[in-house]
Amino acid sequence: MITKMKKLTFLIYHKEYEQFLQNIRDLGVVHVAEKAQGTAENAELQESIRLSGRYTTAIKFLQALNIELKEQKGDAARGEKALEEVEALQLEKTQLQHQLQACDKERAALEVWGDFDPASVAKLQGAGYQVNFYICSEKNFNEEWLEAYHATEINRVGSRIYFITITKKGSLPELEVESAKLPVMSLSQLTAKCEGLEQKIKDVDDKLAAIAGEKLLSLQAAQGNVHSQIEFSKVVLNTEQAADNKLMLLQGWAPASQIPEITDYLNQQEVYFEITDPTPEDNVPILLNNKGFFRLFEPIMKLYMLPKYNELDLTPFFAPFFMVFFGLCLGDSGYGLFMVLGVTLYRIFAKNISASMKPILTLVQILGTATFFCGMLTGTFFGFNLYGNDIPFFNKMRDLLYLDNQWMFNLSLILGAVQIIFGMILKAANQTIQFGLKYALSTIGWIIVLVSTALAFLLGDTMPMGGTVHLAILGIAAVLIFLFNSPGKNIFLNIGLGLWDSYNMATGLLGDILSYVRLFALGLSGGILASVFNSLAAGMSPDNAIAGPIVMVLIFLIGHSINMFMNVLGAMVHPMRLTFVEFFKNSGYEGGGKEYKPFKN
Repeated sequence: MITKMKKLTFLIYHKEYEQFLQNIRDLGVVHVAEKAQGTAENAELQESIRLSGRYTTAIKFLQALNIELKEQKGDAARGEKALEEVEALQLEKTQLQHQLQACDKERAALEVWGDFDPASVAKLQGAGYQVNFYICSEKNFNEEWLEAYHATEINRVGSRIYFITITKKGSLPELEVESAKLPVMSLSQLTAKCEGLEQKIKDVDDKLAAIAGEKLLSLQAAQGNVHSQIEFSKVVLNTEQAADNKLMLLQGWAPASQIPEITDYLNQQEVYFEITDPTPEDNVPILLNNKGFFRLFEPIMKLYMLPKYNELDLTPFFAPFFMVFFGLCLGDSGYGLFMVLGVTLYRIFAKNISASMKPILTLVQILGTATFFCGMLTGTFFGFNLYGNDIPFFNKMRDLLYLDNQWMFNLSLILGAVQIIFGMILKAANQTIQFGLKYALSTIGWIIVLVSTALAFLLGDTMPMGGTVHLAILGIAAVLIFLFNSPGKNIFLNIGLGLWDSYNMATGLLGDILSYVRLFALGLSGGILASVFNSLAAGMSPDNAIAGPIVMVLIFLIGHSINMFMNVLGAMVHPMRLTFVEFFKNSGYEGGGKEYKPFKN
């Protein structure tokens, strides 16, 4: 369900406005109504956003180092200095990496010439000789250069020859080959330079690791202050000025249950405020307030979008279906039992489980339980058939629960039809709540057609498909569909829209129901893969008393781990698809609500 909201309007004298915002933030329950304009032109807010981005980059970089934290508590002032240190070290590391890249390139180019001292070449040049470095292919090398220019081969790599010529100064050889520059240092000197740069980079990495251990929490504390400043600036920008900028007008939202507390607090502040109910034009923030079992499925609803304020919250209505759909898609009692036991043991032995993590673990336990019982319909337990033996207990369970593939196929279609009709009932209820009963009559007509047709199919003897009772019911439904689908419009338009709705229903409804076959298909494919891995484990193990069981267990564990991972992924994705597409479409869900986010520290 959606929490009821109240609209708050404040009028504050401009000199008291900043202190008033601080008080509202301390109260921590008011969602400030944001305006679309103004924020992009505010230089202070832009700078704060850029600063927040710098903190985010630095924090992610340090977290990736996986260094054990030595801080017990963060200090924002220390974090501000740490940001400058991290950025300076990152810049230094980048420069060193560029230098090392250039050094490695020079070293690679010099390795083919060998390790020699460029100073010795300089001595020859000082004595009146010219030394030149050349590169050419074997076929282009001319043996006459050996005598004419004292060509000397230094190295040969593949078909390329690296050689030098020694001539008198001023007589440069005219060779149509690639020339190379005289290196400024020897190979050993260049290697030492590269190693020195590598050591400097390591020193910088050590400094960054030290900061990660000693100042990461301080960086996060400083970033928290920046985020607080951003929120404060956004609230200021969303404030309208009135009466020659002497008064500040602010609007916000708060849960109706918090209004008495807010009223008492504001009366002490001596400010003008007004509390009203939202109007249909207001963009009211959404706070979901489901209880117990249904609250666990709110994160799944938020993956799609929140409902509008005047819509039904469909979370409690799709939650039971989602649980059953997950169980049918995974479809193996062993996998379900493994999920339940694994999470239960984790909750018993794990330390410091966060409050946000506990509902997720509970949801996994519930989905695992649903998988266990859905798996009992086919008797599948880690790919083994529980009902394929003569154990009395399993024989009784087979008589009570077992469904073959045809019945599992039928069950998937039945569940699809039930959820779609249920969605249409919710659509009629939603239309009645939002616009009035007359706007829901057409939807009610379609519900009557589908339900009566289903009853006539199931109860052919009592209410045959072509019987008077059934035809009378269809006639009433036709009147609702063709004459009441657009209240207030002329009869011909209503009939035309009724025909269009009939076409969409005839073509779309069958496709929607057939989409639920994936519940049967995924469960069947997962069970087949599990049995295949069991056969591989038994068939590929060697006939050895020691190695045989080890290989069998390894294949069993690896195979079922892969199968379980893929099936759990599919068991989450496909029920979401059925919920978000088929169920939400037939329930007339629009969504687009904005999440309630109170202005607080």
